[in-house]
Amino acid sequence: MFKKDNSQKVWRLFSWMIIAAILLSGCAGTPTPKVYRVGILTDNENFSAIGDGFKAKMTELGYIEGQNVTYEMRKAAVTADATEEVRLAKELVDAKVDLIFAYPSPPTIAAYDATQGTNIPVVFAYHQIEGSKLVKSVRDPGGNMTGVRYPGPDMMSRRILLLHEIAPQVKRLWIGYDKNGQNTKIARDVLHSAAAEIEITLVEVPATKMEELAADLAARAASADLGIDAILTMPDNFNTSTAGFAVLSKFAAEHNLPLAGGIASQVENGALFINSTDNKNVGSLSAPLADKILKGVQAGTIPVVTPNQTLIINYKIAQGLGLTVPDSLLKQADKVIR
Repeated sequence: MFKKDNSQKVWRLFSWMIIAAILLSGCAGTPTPKVYRVGILTDNENFSAIGDGFKAKMTELGYIEGQNVTYEMRKAAVTADATEEVRLAKELVDAKVDLIFAYPSPPTIAAYDATQGTNIPVVFAYHQIEGSKLVKSVRDPGGNMTGVRYPGPDMMSRRILLLHEIAPQVKRLWIGYDKNGQNTKIARDVLHSAAAEIEITLVEVPATKMEELAADLAARAASADLGIDAILTMPDNFNTSTAGFAVLSKFAAEHNLPLAGGIASQVENGALFINSTDNKNVGSLSAPLADKILKGVQAGTIPVVTPNQTLIINYKIAQGLGLTVPDSLLKQADKVIR
């Protein structure tokens, strides 16, 4: 009896050892899921929807924050110079993130500069590739870059033509801009070409800081003749920041001038219309590019994406200015504020 009991105990112990070994070998064979570290570099609060759209789409693609992806956020002040933005980009490089998502243009350029000589890929959003050294072409960006472009030339030519269609009486158009802005030269070239065709004179005010644009408008307000009939926003931080646009919209409202905008929030805050892109959609379009890169595709082999334009018209402002918006434009608009 004693031997039989011992034999059963030994057999049970042996069975449990086999089961434990099987369970342990199974656990050892299950790889630990990779947790991706994605750096996000930005500078302008008016483009925050791009980041929201990016993270939302990444979640749809299976990247769950805190589980298999973490986001390292770096945000420069909208007034920050290139040195500060590069410093923040280098922080992400030093943190050895798997990818940097940068938007709009100034952070994109900073990310490009900071990642040269590394193997860290960059996905950009709302960066104008025309006149830029960052990519070779839309189809073949090359290097460590790809992203969703800012269709600046297309939007600027359309912006001045839309203004002319809604307010054909405008002959003197004020454009104040950052003369050192990355998008400035292309925007000016496009506007000069379009303005010549529709016989509009561009009243240009180049500046190195927003205060200079504010001073020019203040001087016009004190003059017997403003010297301008309308304002058109340019693609730089002077025009797109909340504080900068507030200066333009206040002047336009006080002097009953049409104001053509370029960011969705501006049409709610004084712009007659905006033609732009849906920033949340821009971010959403960026996520599949990041997904491909994280799965092993070289960034420079992924074609750059071009987002669709949107048109929003503030019909109430048009009425207040005594302008008639053509029915054809109202039908084209993605949204009409009445």
